[in-house]
Amino acid sequence: MLHFSRWKTILIWLTVLAGILYAAPNLVPASTLASLPNWLPKRQLTLGLDLQGGSHILLQIDRQDLANERLEAARDEVRTSLRDAQIGYTGLTGTANSIQVRIRDQGQIEAAKAALERLTQPISTGLFMSGSVTEMEMAEPEPGLLRFTLTEAGVDYRIAAALTQSIEVVGRRVNELGTTEPIIQRQGSDRIMVQVPGLQDPQRLKDILGQTAKLTFQMVDQSIPVEEAISARPPAGSTVLYSTDEPRVPHLIENRIIVSGENLVDAQATFDQRTNEPVVSFRFDSRGATRFGQATQANVGRLFAIILDNEVISAPQIREPILGGTGQISGSFTVESANDLAVLLRAGALPADLTIVEERTVGPSLGSDSIEAGQFASIIALFLVVGFMLFAYGRLGLIANIALLANVALIIAVLSVLGATLTLPGIAGIVLTMGMAVDSNVIIFERVREENRQGRSIVQSMDSGFRQALATVVDANVTTLIAAVILFFLGSGPIKGFAVTLAIGIVTTVFTAFTLTRWLVAFWLRRQRPKTMPNGVMRLVPDDTRVPFMAFRKYAFTLSLLLSIASAVLFFTVGMNYGIDFRGGSSIEVQAKGQQADIGDIRQRLTGLEMGEVQVQEFGSTRDVLIRIGTQGGGDIAEQSAVAKVRSALETEYEFRRIEVVGPTVSSELAFNGTMGVLASLLAMLVYIWIRFEWQFGLGAIISTFHDVILMIGFYVVAGIEFNLTSIAAILTIVGYSINDTVVVYDRVRENLRRYKRMPIAELLDLSMNQTLARTVLTGVTTLFALAALSIWGGEVIQSFTIAMIFGILAGTYSSIFVAGPLLILFKLRPGALSPEAAAAKEPPAQQAL
Repeated sequence: MLHFSRWKTILIWLTVLAGILYAAPNLVPASTLASLPNWLPKRQLTLGLDLQGGSHILLQIDRQDLANERLEAARDEVRTSLRDAQIGYTGLTGTANSIQVRIRDQGQIEAAKAALERLTQPISTGLFMSGSVTEMEMAEPEPGLLRFTLTEAGVDYRIAAALTQSIEVVGRRVNELGTTEPIIQRQGSDRIMVQVPGLQDPQRLKDILGQTAKLTFQMVDQSIPVEEAISARPPAGSTVLYSTDEPRVPHLIENRIIVSGENLVDAQATFDQRTNEPVVSFRFDSRGATRFGQATQANVGRLFAIILDNEVISAPQIREPILGGTGQISGSFTVESANDLAVLLRAGALPADLTIVEERTVGPSLGSDSIEAGQFASIIALFLVVGFMLFAYGRLGLIANIALLANVALIIAVLSVLGATLTLPGIAGIVLTMGMAVDSNVIIFERVREENRQGRSIVQSMDSGFRQALATVVDANVTTLIAAVILFFLGSGPIKGFAVTLAIGIVTTVFTAFTLTRWLVAFWLRRQRPKTMPNGVMRLVPDDTRVPFMAFRKYAFTLSLLLSIASAVLFFTVGMNYGIDFRGGSSIEVQAKGQQADIGDIRQRLTGLEMGEVQVQEFGSTRDVLIRIGTQGGGDIAEQSAVAKVRSALETEYEFRRIEVVGPTVSSELAFNGTMGVLASLLAMLVYIWIRFEWQFGLGAIISTFHDVILMIGFYVVAGIEFNLTSIAAILTIVGYSINDTVVVYDRVRENLRRYKRMPIAELLDLSMNQTLARTVLTGVTTLFALAALSIWGGEVIQSFTIAMIFGILAGTYSSIFVAGPLLILFKLRPGALSPEAAAAKEPPAQQAL
């Protein structure tokens, strides 16, 4: 395996060079890139919202609201159609999903059905769905009683149409804000995901997206005083609406719409020439100008109302006909609110109300702090890992470090080329990859040393070591890749970024281990022609250890059983400290503009807002405060109202650095997806190991990994660490790491089963554990070094993530030795359990492997 043809050498180094070239732009300021030659790569990593600040908002169309609107329109259509056909009716009423009407004259029932036939005719769905759909179905539960029921397919059609239109309107509104590279995507059947990086004023975005912006011009009903209409009932055809002023002023408005916002062709924020106050100037199309001119000409002296989302912006008097098709909207506007209204009117009205069901906002200052913390932690982790490999392997460690640096460059290059988003958990994924990337080299080098101790030359040892380690490295990394893939498909936001980084790191690790590292070793052997195996400063694990691991299996089983039962009991009695991802609510991080935050004062202010459960605690420095608000009883809209209350109470003295709001609907989905992610990853790994090994190995690996998951849950309960989406990422990563470790041990057990068919299984397991002990210790130490750097210097945001990972690494290492191994004895594994071909393999002398 140490021979490389010229074309292979060229391809290897071209790949490494391409990785360096595509990763290099991330080390150069953006202003400098413009001056570089055009043929050089210039694409930089896309930073996530948690690194550069911005907003992630998930909007949802209310299915029932759309159904109600359609039923209201159908009721009007029934009324109009029957009147036009001169058919008498009574009892026109509606229920949750249907309307019904009773025909007075039995002889007119068929005529009524004919007049209302178009309600049940199929309609073409066009671009929204395939084929056609019947929106309403007619039934006659008793003679003369016609009932029209809205179908599920009809509602789905309305949702799809509204969602498509809403994406266009939302896109126009966001682009009007002047933001760079916003992401607006359909998510599921009734949601829109909006991500706006680098946004300086997230609240303004929420205000603009939260308005339907249905603009109408209607006449004011002056037939009776508005107070009389409120105390009694409004005249038929009129409704009481209130103004946006404080205090709110009631107006009696005629329901007939003169002109709607659909007839607007332009709207701009300007200033009134007489008062110099901010106003919004508008211009109608020809149809709107004609209708508006006719209405104002016929109603000189009367009041007309300009209404936005059922609120009266202003109600001026028509002093003279307005025939030019232009006008202006005045009110209590500021320059910004006038601009925002103009944006809304230009973008058009939403076809349905959109509710914010999830919000994750990061201020720009917190984003820059996260970048600095992530960079510093990554540099420290790199130095620790590089230094440790030199300490443990000497010259071979230098080769491993060159491969490691190339590996990091390839990860960054692939992320840059794919346009993937780098998040803070993504940085954690890179740092974790640095710790785990040396694992492949450690497996190879330890195998090389083992071959050399058996009397082979250095060249023979290197060649045999790479060849025999190949299957182990592939199996170990594929299992971790399974966890990363499942994490990507079931995760969301920053967790997807972590999964992408981890998956890319696994692929580049295998590439560098069996191409670049192997080429560097071959080059070193040809140039230096060494006679002895290079060693590091010190061996952490002595050669030929004979630790009787299986002698402790009963104690280990007892300890594991007790810890698992204790974890389960604590989970069901004490419970976990669930974050807002799983229980809903709001999490707000603020920073005092002064020298120190006053926790008591903040708690007192927020307690008086009557928002239910409110927790206030110091977060990091004495200036930083974390506020948690429990789920509000009024649903998703109430969650946003709670955040608005906190902002109005604190924004003068505190900077809002991070806001996370998760509504009850989304939180239940996240909890379900997280649980399914862990179970799906365990099942997928069971199938893979069962195929690659035997059923005893697959079952033993899953039981030992499930043991690690239970212990991690117990750790979260005891430590009181908040359990959120990143915790699911931590658990799935530990699942991959634990399986990785177990597969390395099992691979050696399988190999020894073929060698020593008469050796008692307990002795064979001890032999296998000792042969892989150095790899287990060295990989664990390098990974812990990387995680320790993240935990200490990576910042508060990912500290709980890394602390849980550190515990998981320790638990996974323990279970690979004291749980996964003894389970093979419990399952009565024997050499005969292997395939007949493997069992019939020639048995080499026992002393060769000692």
